[in-house]
Amino acid sequence: MTQWAKQRELRVMFLATLPYPHLDPVLVHLGPFAIRWYGLAYIAALLFAWWGVARAVKTPSLWKDPPFNGRTPATEDQIGDLVVWCTLGVILGGRLGWDLIYGVGLCSVSPDADFCRGLPYAFVTNPLKLIAAWEGGMSFHGGLLGVVVAVWLFCRKHKLGFLTIADLACAFAPLGLFFGRIANFVNDELWGRVTDVPWAMVFPHAGPLPRHPSQLYEAALEGILLFIIVQVAFRIFRAQNRPGLISAIFFLGYGTFRFIGEFFREPDAPFLGPISMGMALSIPVWLGAGVLFAIAFKTRK
Repeated sequence: MTQWAKQRELRVMFLATLPYPHLDPVLVHLGPFAIRWYGLAYIAALLFAWWGVARAVKTPSLWKDPPFNGRTPATEDQIGDLVVWCTLGVILGGRLGWDLIYGVGLCSVSPDADFCRGLPYAFVTNPLKLIAAWEGGMSFHGGLLGVVVAVWLFCRKHKLGFLTIADLACAFAPLGLFFGRIANFVNDELWGRVTDVPWAMVFPHAGPLPRHPSQLYEAALEGILLFIIVQVAFRIFRAQNRPGLISAIFFLGYGTFRFIGEFFREPDAPFLGPISMGMALSIPVWLGAGVLFAIAFKTRK
């Protein structure tokens, strides 16, 4: 292709793009402090999930069938306490998960990636980096594992059914995914691969070429569509009557939609040839879904 043809192709690509809205990641500055959209996304996700789960436990019709027989799985006060435990699980698990998955795992394979900055060895020379989430770095998979541990500990303390409470959390977890992906879009991060589709966007931090707005794809798939699926399973098909089933559906849906999204999302760094880290992490999520399906459909005695 000649240089003139390349320039003409680039002009056509730019003309076909949608304008990126250029939203400031910081909503408001309060002296030395800043309120960021990303932090508000976490707060909104937790509040909406709290509201949804609290309404669910107050709806007797959802618990009229066996094995509940009209008895709700938890009280409103217990759900309020659970939110605190899950918040800690998300923050601690999300950061430690990023340290292990990306800071150690991916940076060991691709040490030249922009976000590595000397990792994983920098964890040894500067241990503060282990908790330096303000520099960027939260892993959903780590946050998911953190929530699983938090729910298990909470249920053990209060003598509640672990799978049933996990199902309640998973029934509203897609709300967090939705708000998180919208925050990624506002932050101009985790953009998509270069493309010439009419709805492509030029992200300021991603270079001059138009890209898939993959954050919005993931918000639609992992957030809106997955939320609809688990709510239909919960409210129409009464999946909660088989403890573990809603969690299995959530795990299967998230793993699948994340895998699909990776075809449009720019990989963080090379991992295993055409396999990105996000694709690879879908495998243990699918395995977890398989275990949960087996438990949920185990013959009742």
